[in-house]
Amino acid sequence: MHKILFGDNQFFGVNHMSEEKARQQSMRFRDVASIIKVIDSAYSAGIKVFMCTTHDLIEEVCNHVRNNPRQYADFEFYPCLPYAHKYNDAVTEEGLMGGLKKFVGGNVIEFIIRGGVALTQADMIGMMKLLIDAELRMFKGLKTPVIFLQNVLTDLLLGLGFKAVIKDFAEYIQERYQAEPGFITMNLPMLCAVLEEYNIKRPIVCTNINKIGFRMCGGKDAYEQILRTKKVRCIAMSIFASGAIPPKVAIEYACQLDGVDSIVFGASSEGHINETLNLIEGYWGKGN
Repeated sequence: MHKILFGDNQFFGVNHMSEEKARQQSMRFRDVASIIKVIDSAYSAGIKVFMCTTHDLIEEVCNHVRNNPRQYADFEFYPCLPYAHKYNDAVTEEGLMGGLKKFVGGNVIEFIIRGGVALTQADMIGMMKLLIDAELRMFKGLKTPVIFLQNVLTDLLLGLGFKAVIKDFAEYIQERYQAEPGFITMNLPMLCAVLEEYNIKRPIVCTNINKIGFRMCGGKDAYEQILRTKKVRCIAMSIFASGAIPPKVAIEYACQLDGVDSIVFGASSEGHINETLNLIEGYWGKGN
């Protein structure tokens, strides 16, 4: 797993502290050309992994990379799914059945006839597999060595007690896509207990890691204790706590924290990418 990954929150108006900043970013990156320009800056700086959602514009990024194989010879995608906003919009516009059919086609009718869509673990696993296949079509022919379950679903499943769905996600990604399953969560302690229960060894987990404990359910101390065990391969996200922590302070904490294997960050300009990259490489050289 690479040590430094590039994320996509900045492209789609995601900022947990400022709605105005999120809106401005969303307006700036309305077309795929502006997104590709920033991705190319990260790639030129030596960042080879793009950790991304399955937003419609990402499909256009995939097409661009697929059409330029020499330019992106060692470029990798780490898809994160499901993209909840896409499903929400589809169901709002076309209803539950219309929204599902939009993503999985006629298969959804067969699925309903076969087993129904009652809220049971067995039904959720079957539907999950259909939706995984639908969302990953855009990455066909591209390198996707790690495929993540988004925190919106990971944490929902944990809260509902549908632990078996998490296990089946891991098995399905390994068997069908020959990729490593990854999990994004806002509750590292609870997720780790479930993964250990199902004997999932050294899982890849992406979670908030920052000095002020921003969106770290269970508390910063509990996270640090888990990381010291080295039982998970941790990707630290939200290290800046959406701008609440100065870059140098945020990066120094994350880089010198025992048990952090990788850092994912987003940036909207070449200058910001290089500044962040230099800080990470500098502090990681002192610590790990």
